[in-house]
Amino acid sequence: MSGIPVLDLSLLDGGPDDQARFRDELRRATHEVGFFSLVGHGVPRDLIDSAYATAREFFALPEEQKRAIENVHSPHFRGWTRMGGERTLGRVDQREQIDIGAERPAVPAGPGVPDFWVLEGPNLWPESLPALREVAEEWLSRLDGVATRLLRAWAESLGAPSDTFDAVFERPSPHLKIARYPGVESAAPAQGVGAHKDLGVLTLLSVEDGKAGLQVEKDGEWLDVVPPDGAFVVNIGELLEIATDGYLKATLHRVVSPAAGTERISIPYFHGPALDATIPDIELPPEIRAAAAGVTLDPANPLHAVFGDNWLKSRVRAHPNVVQAQHPNLLQSA
Repeated sequence: MSGIPVLDLSLLDGGPDDQARFRDELRRATHEVGFFSLVGHGVPRDLIDSAYATAREFFALPEEQKRAIENVHSPHFRGWTRMGGERTLGRVDQREQIDIGAERPAVPAGPGVPDFWVLEGPNLWPESLPALREVAEEWLSRLDGVATRLLRAWAESLGAPSDTFDAVFERPSPHLKIARYPGVESAAPAQGVGAHKDLGVLTLLSVEDGKAGLQVEKDGEWLDVVPPDGAFVVNIGELLEIATDGYLKATLHRVVSPAAGTERISIPYFHGPALDATIPDIELPPEIRAAAAGVTLDPANPLHAVFGDNWLKSRVRAHPNVVQAQHPNLLQSA
């Protein structure tokens, strides 16, 4: 059982009634829950299978090969993170991963250049596994297309033009993680990733078929989520909550470590706008605005208007070792 609503993106390829049904289901799912499973997305099954096979090859590489592309070598927070090398709200997450973004030249620092431009630059790739780059770049391209369709459908479902978000995504800032969670011997749920809300706009998560571990908070309880085979788990980030004055809901979620003797691989994709973009506010129709609860504010974790400021804040808090190695001037921001 998915534990969350299941939506079929292929309805957008149907007639007006099917398209309207999808938009209505999309609006309700992300207003009431903030999460849903997406089928009919068009991402080929062979790409999904290839991604997991390549991920296993990567994590099986000798330690010295992974250390050669460790994120402490990247001023852009890219590359391999060793086990326990990332934190959520100050607590260590039990996973290893590789972080991948758009392959672009670094932006030179200088007067008037915001700090968040350090997030743009080249990736770190393992020399012995060229298939990883091939799979990752196709994944980024395919998921960009899926996310674009979803954002256009959301805009229409909220009474706005379909191209409402297009301008801020003309030069997007995609972020891909390929993560491995090892089994943990623990009587209580162990922290694979601590409870958090995604700070950006939209996340599409692929998990291995049938694997549990993701939990979503609903009505004060943790709901186990096991999506249908081949589906993506989709959730909105805090910036989309802000854009809709809290009508759409960014929801707390976490990952519980798998049992000892097992492991879990997942591939989250974060659909981010341009680093210097500000997400446009949507003027909601009266009947929808009446149900907008307002934005959930956290004084300990204030949100900035510009996406890059939020993304850099997240990276600095999650990877203090990278900050120490590459950006000691940012330590005061941690």
